[in-house]
Amino acid sequence: MEFKEYQHIERFGTNEVEGIETGTCYCFPKLDGTNAQLFIRNSEIVAGSRKRELTLEKDNAGFYRSVLEDSQFDGIKKLFKEKQYFSDLKGELRVYGEFLCPHSLRTYKDSAWRKFYVIDVVEEFEDDTYRYLSYDEYKPILEKYDIEYIPYIKIVKNGDYACFLKVLESNNYLIKDGEGVGEGIVIKNYDYKNKYGRITWAKIVTSEFKEKHTKPMGTSTIERQMVEQDIVDIFLTEALIEKTYAKIVTEREGWSSKYIPQLIETIFHDLVVEESYNIIKKLKNPTINYKTLRTLCIIKIKETKKELF
Repeated sequence: MEFKEYQHIERFGTNEVEGIETGTCYCFPKLDGTNAQLFIRNSEIVAGSRKRELTLEKDNAGFYRSVLEDSQFDGIKKLFKEKQYFSDLKGELRVYGEFLCPHSLRTYKDSAWRKFYVIDVVEEFEDDTYRYLSYDEYKPILEKYDIEYIPYIKIVKNGDYACFLKVLESNNYLIKDGEGVGEGIVIKNYDYKNKYGRITWAKIVTSEFKEKHTKPMGTSTIERQMVEQDIVDIFLTEALIEKTYAKIVTEREGWSSKYIPQLIETIFHDLVVEESYNIIKKLKNPTINYKTLRTLCIIKIKETKKELF
């Protein structure tokens, strides 16, 4: 494996992450450390910073030396060695994280410094394709090897800026008691690609917003009611999805991944054309954002037919 830069995390509200809030978002603490990565090459562990591969002569905040000498990295080394025992993982793993060393934010607990916190796990394949493991996929793997990772703060469903600010105000991860909140939050939607076809996360930085909001909610999930979500929940049934899938299989005399666009467009077409009157009657003449509705349809299709994606 070769060095690959970690993706740039875009500010929430920019064109690069337009629509990321639609669906299920995991909101994580943003650490004010140094970005780092680990992977295997020729059976040897390789370390990198955000921009380059590291050596002892050209280290970054002592991260590479820590990888070689500090026992906190034993779990990651063992995971790389035993990765083949995980039947669901077919490619090679790359681990991205934050190495917490002093920058602008100095309010972290004394015990938090000089540690590596995993923020993403990527599976890479021989054809140069890759995928981000979701939090629910990598969490049990990392826990099996006692690897430190950043837990999510909240799950936000169909959120907006106000919802995310509530999450930001509850971010006290690794912060000393009474010392305020962390640097910000990172918003990940594992079903999302931006309009350029890229997997991209969003961020909100604490110092960049000035409005004061209500106290954070006490539940682990925040969900904003949307008429488009109501339409999908009520009218886009699993039976409709299965019926459309079966029809395509019959017409095509089998299934191929190249039929996925046909499946999505057929289901969306049938929902809009066949259910519009019922939607108007049931939801009392709602104003519908069809771009949002299509996105939520795709999410529902993926949830129902996970084996196809």
